[in-house]
Amino acid sequence: MATSEILTFNEAHAPHENSVEAFHKILGEMKFEILKSRRHWDQHEPKMWSKASGLSDDELTGFTLENDLVLVRSAPTSYGQIILGKLRIPALEDGYVHIRIHDPPGGGPEDVKFHSIFTEEGHKNEAGNPTTWNAIHTLDKPLEFFNE
Repeated sequence: MATSEILTFNEAHAPHENSVEAFHKILGEMKFEILKSRRHWDQHEPKMWSKASGLSDDELTGFTLENDLVLVRSAPTSYGQIILGKLRIPALEDGYVHIRIHDPPGGGPEDVKFHSIFTEEGHKNEAGNPTTWNAIHTLDKPLEFFNE
């Protein structure tokens, strides 16, 4: 299993053509998973997607990769490449979703797989329970490895 201790990510940068192509392969699934995550969290902890509470599904997933995939990072693994992406939600002033995808070795972008969305449960209280929840981040939130 990949961990931040064993992975060496490149610096966050504007996406190159190969990153955009990789994200394009899973664009429909990615939008589906964003909506699925919002519905799941709305049942359990509505604060997770609260920054998008006034948005329709179409507004939440109304991004295009050419305009809204603003940053990427990648790291090689023994089983391919992990690629992280920061996607702007155009309907929000400063709202971004962090996505993790996987590109297995040797197959080109055709075999790219959606992995996960970064949902942050933070600021633990004395009992160790989170007091903040974020699936939508700001531009200044670093694009870092997550294992969800």
